[in-house]
Amino acid sequence: MHTLRNVEETFNQPPPLGGVNLATLDRPLMDSAAADGAIEELSAFGADWGAADQFALGRLANENPPELHSHDPQGRRCDIVEFHPAYHALMAQSYASGLHCSSWDMAGRRAHGRRAARLYITTQVEAGHVCPLTMTHAAPAALAAAPNLMRDWLPRIRARTYDGRFLPFWEKAGVTVGMGMTERQGGTDVRANQTSARQIGGDEYELTGHKWFFSAPMSDAFLVLAQANQGLTCFLLPRFRPDGSVNGLRLLRLKKKLGNRSNGSGEVEFERAFAWRVGEEGSGIRTIIEMVQLTRLDCAVASAGLMRMALTLAAHHARHRWVFQRRLVDQPAMSVLLADLALEAEGSTATVVRLARSFDQVEGRPEEAARARILTPAVKFAVCQAAPGFIFEAMEVLGGNGYVEDCVMPRLYREAPVNAIWEGTGNVMALDLVRAAAREPDSLALVLEGLVRDCDGVPEARAAAGDIAAALAAADREGLARRAAHRLYFLAAAAALTQAAPADVSEAFVATRLGRPRGPFGANDVDATAGLLIARALDA
Repeated sequence: MHTLRNVEETFNQPPPLGGVNLATLDRPLMDSAAADGAIEELSAFGADWGAADQFALGRLANENPPELHSHDPQGRRCDIVEFHPAYHALMAQSYASGLHCSSWDMAGRRAHGRRAARLYITTQVEAGHVCPLTMTHAAPAALAAAPNLMRDWLPRIRARTYDGRFLPFWEKAGVTVGMGMTERQGGTDVRANQTSARQIGGDEYELTGHKWFFSAPMSDAFLVLAQANQGLTCFLLPRFRPDGSVNGLRLLRLKKKLGNRSNGSGEVEFERAFAWRVGEEGSGIRTIIEMVQLTRLDCAVASAGLMRMALTLAAHHARHRWVFQRRLVDQPAMSVLLADLALEAEGSTATVVRLARSFDQVEGRPEEAARARILTPAVKFAVCQAAPGFIFEAMEVLGGNGYVEDCVMPRLYREAPVNAIWEGTGNVMALDLVRAAAREPDSLALVLEGLVRDCDGVPEARAAAGDIAAALAAADREGLARRAAHRLYFLAAAAALTQAAPADVSEAFVATRLGRPRGPFGANDVDATAGLLIARALDA
């Protein structure tokens, strides 16, 4: 006899995901981060960001996107973007944790690896505010070309105090730094930029023109590209001129984006806007690329974090949902699908953390410096390209619940494409790999040799290295660029897993990704390791 239930009673639904530790339940992350130490610190961070209140801040920041106020009530131009308090709360917490600066303030050593693990967790809760964190963190790499600006700005970049007030930078304890490179007529081709820079004295210039995408428009300053007498040049453009007046930066509108809604992205015009030159005239791309390498790394880290949260939601649902008298996770088809998703996430997590560690060792370690240069475009290409499809598969696990806005999954799905587009699309990344390989063939050989060694020399790794080298040396290498980047990523992931994960996991990855082309999720041969992979995916 069936028992009648009250229609308002909820049963056979998973409990809300909250009050969890986003670090310790993620065994692949903990294994990958172990080499950087500070596991207790990472665990404490994971507990803070896994709190129910933290998830609520992420929801509120996205349900209440920023608003542009171009004029004040009296009609005066003000160009202010107003954010919801939840956004400011997230920024304050991330600043206190040093996500905008910690790679630059460790005495005697860098900390890119440790920061990457925390950024990966942060993205799972709210990805939009990661944009200004990423650009502020990367800015010193470009500012190094202007020691006087580095002297004035680095102490405020290193500050752990978030200050969202609209004031001159010298009146603030902490600052944010944004970026503006693309223009409507050029997009990726920044050499087609038309914004002009007129020297008014020394390294001081006035800029006139526009930017089609202007990230984090309430930042205290922006690294931008403009045409000076000697060609495309990098500049630091502050919100306020040195005399304290508001600079000639006009916010025309905020973009209505698919995702990334908590973060403002503007279209702007410069009306004789004051700026300082960063580096020599004509060296703009060379100057700003040092910053872009770091922002590209963050794109890959953030995409891995989005994939991880999607997997967490799917595994959590499957463990608590009963279908046909069995838990969903115990259904054979679902078990294989979740295990295959978990294996993919294992690879992306291990790879981005390992790549971040290479940035810690660029000085004095030629192989690590080569890995940072050669692998970054390939990893950014593959991880960011994989995220939308991965999240769709995870969404399907939840069925209709995963498709409605009450669930986090739609926000993850909308968010995922931006990292593949921002800082260079897939084609741009693949072609950057081709150019890097042509410019530094010895570095490519060194990287491939090291990855094969890290894979313990398995035949699949040697074959993959040969395929990559041949593709990047071929006459039609540009046509093979995406194939080479994809293959190089899987080799790097196999190497990272061999060093950080159990042998069964790395062997399954080699067999299903490196030894043969990866099939659709759930169609790869992961049956033998399904239980292990699912257990590691949600170590709770």
